[in-house]
Amino acid sequence: MDITNTLNEIIALKVEDRIRIVQAIWDSIAAEQTYPELSDKQKQELDYRIADSEANPDNVMTWQEIRASIRKQK
Repeated sequence: MDITNTLNEIIALKVEDRIRIVQAIWDSIAAEQTYPELSDKQKQELDYRIADSEANPDNVMTWQEIRASIRKQK
């Protein structure tokens, strides 16, 4: 398979069609349930976030609070 030609053909499609292709690719990856190995740095970051979440369970924001914060920035 020539990836460059395939990508060029995809780029020539309408945005809606490209989005459908991306979704189909993502669904096929998720269906396999195989994921790339995390780097040590990624593992450390996840461990940090889990520990922080467990140490500070009340340090959360609701979706409404997040949305309001974003809207204030505009």
